[in-house]
Amino acid sequence: MQLPKDINDYLRARAPELAERILRMYPPLHGVDQPASPLTRLLLRKPFPAQTLAIMGVVKRWNEARGAAVIAECGTGKTLISLGAVHVHSDRTPFTALAMVPPQLVEKWAREAFLTLPRVRVFFIDGLRTPTSSVGNVGVNEVRLRHGRIIREGLRTTLTELRQRRTARTARQRWDSICGFPALFVVGRDRGKLSYFWRHAYALAPCGRYQGSVVNPDTGCPIYIGDDGQRLLSVDFKKAKLSEILGRQNGDEAAKSRRELYSALWQADGKKIRRFAPVDFVGRYMADFFDYAIADEVHELKGDTAQGNALGTLAGCARHTVVLTGTLLGGYADEVFNILFRMHPARMVQEGFEYGEAGVRMFTETYGLLEKITVIEPADNACSEARVTKRVRRRPGASPLLFGRFLMSLGAFISLEDISEALPPYREEVVSVEMDPPLKEAYKKLEEDVKNALKEHRGNQSVMSVALNALLLYPDRPFHLGDLYGWEFDPETQRREKFLISATPDLSEDQVYAKERRLVEEVKAELARGRRCQIYAVYTQKRDVTRRLESILTNEGIRVAVLTTDVPPETREGWYERQLRGGVQAVICHPKLVQTGLDLIEFPTILFYETGYSIYVLRQASRRSWRIGQRLPVKVKFLHYAETMQESCLRLMGKKLLVSLAMEGKFSSEGLQAINDEDDILMAMARELVTEKGIGERADAVWAALQKKQEGLFAVRPSDVESAATQLEQEPKSIPETTMMPTGQLIPVVAPRHENSRRERVLDSQLKLF
Repeated sequence: MQLPKDINDYLRARAPELAERILRMYPPLHGVDQPASPLTRLLLRKPFPAQTLAIMGVVKRWNEARGAAVIAECGTGKTLISLGAVHVHSDRTPFTALAMVPPQLVEKWAREAFLTLPRVRVFFIDGLRTPTSSVGNVGVNEVRLRHGRIIREGLRTTLTELRQRRTARTARQRWDSICGFPALFVVGRDRGKLSYFWRHAYALAPCGRYQGSVVNPDTGCPIYIGDDGQRLLSVDFKKAKLSEILGRQNGDEAAKSRRELYSALWQADGKKIRRFAPVDFVGRYMADFFDYAIADEVHELKGDTAQGNALGTLAGCARHTVVLTGTLLGGYADEVFNILFRMHPARMVQEGFEYGEAGVRMFTETYGLLEKITVIEPADNACSEARVTKRVRRRPGASPLLFGRFLMSLGAFISLEDISEALPPYREEVVSVEMDPPLKEAYKKLEEDVKNALKEHRGNQSVMSVALNALLLYPDRPFHLGDLYGWEFDPETQRREKFLISATPDLSEDQVYAKERRLVEEVKAELARGRRCQIYAVYTQKRDVTRRLESILTNEGIRVAVLTTDVPPETREGWYERQLRGGVQAVICHPKLVQTGLDLIEFPTILFYETGYSIYVLRQASRRSWRIGQRLPVKVKFLHYAETMQESCLRLMGKKLLVSLAMEGKFSSEGLQAINDEDDILMAMARELVTEKGIGERADAVWAALQKKQEGLFAVRPSDVESAATQLEQEPKSIPETTMMPTGQLIPVVAPRHENSRRERVLDSQLKLF
């Protein structure tokens, strides 16, 4: 018998034995051969077999613990799974559930609930109390489904009223006597965390030794913060809350120690509207009111923010909690630390972690990657010693132990291929464009200036942030960029001084450049095949690119609409419906505006004119049209200028995407190699720019490898895409009309399955992870 050469050969040779052992050691809570609850047949919409499996898994998880998670790709029906799990677990008894969702999905959640749960009543939490004026909706308002639209109609009350028990034994019993049916309360997370206004609290000493200085009202002394004991000035009080720890003697370790006290340098602003966060009110006064709590798009709640803390409040006040996400990890292990701590604090404490920065550091050391950097500066003269500076920073990567220890028992993992075999092919392609000679010359000059600035001011974050963003933006908008400045601390003046990075040359604003011409060609080619286009661009504010693209496409006779932040999140779905009725052919927007919840089935072609850095945004936005009900092949194309920072960014994003897929059970040697290969996106681009590392490795090659990996995961062959494109070209070349129900709701049309199936049949014995 030939011995294996490496670990990969061993795993391939012993795969069957390892799989059997894994099944024996980690049996799923609900297997494919186990019968589902008969209550699933009472749902108004029949779930797919994989969705039923996930529903039963969540129900059985709730029987063992309070929290569960549904980690599923975009379009797999996370809403249906969570509502179905609540329906089955409640066992025909009236329940109360609170769903905290993104603001643009509030009405969609209500509509999904009416179409899924029998006899359900849905309420919107618009605020804490009844309104004092006729502007806006405040309080708790019942909604109903009328002709495919959600309208506020029925019971109107407030949270302060719901917490009253009156003559009943508890407030919950009083509510059951009033409602009598299953009730779903939906709150947008922007409203759920909306608390009181605050203002800075500091004073200026009118006299004495600190006259005219900023002082702490609690002590009357100047304010020192940070490890270096930096003294605060009035200009340092901006949008963030500041505080001081009293008792540290301004960093003097030799001074007499005393008990440290927290002193807030902010307070509630009584001159503005007095309000209370609805979720905080529920957690404080209605702890036993809700049976279930649902948090949608939980990956957006990973930070230490008010919205993230609202997740912990929900998990603490509800009897059972389920979180939903399509992209659990963005490349760093500590991104799930806060989510795990908010859902299972006892388990995290049992594992030896504490909440806060110390716990995050320990968690990253255990399940992530940390890089220790030692900088030894040369001695100033022969008599002095060299100064040694050490710092530790995190790097992309997550240990498989994180998956096995926390995630495998917590979540149900679902992919689109588990849901439906009728999904059309999905293809990603990188389109490289050569720059025009004048633009190339100007870009090379800017790039050389940035290189020199990075070498001269090594490690300066302001240079990396300003200059590298300029290198990404300048090829798409080579005019009106202005001079680029960085900031650096001057030890002589003891202040941060401004220095010039580069004076960017201005090119003609009237010329249509190569990438813009290629975009026009791509859009026209897709429209000729009867395919609408969704275009993404990330620079939309001070140096807006979307309006320029709108002007260029309009001059070519293409009907274009631009979605901006002026459209409230809760009305964006209706905005798209109005644009479709108006005959729009292409829509331009920032990918963050549509990354969650919106179904863009009518736009089978997605063009990333710009990508940005975020893996979360890229994964979510690229799947907006590849969903159940899509009948056309989905194309996603990434446009970039060759030999520019755009190509470097796209190449690094492809590698980090493989890392993100690893925590969903989709491991790849390329992804694991990428874990140890690069840092965060911005730092990696800066390092590559200076050292010219990665030269010769093109972005299209990295994404081709990623595409090959996805074809293996989804069982889609390149020939399938080509054959589907051939069939598409034979269809009538007109924009497909949207099929409407009598109620006005979009109907997803599922194409009949061809004799030559695009996928191999999934065996009933296929391993399902929960």
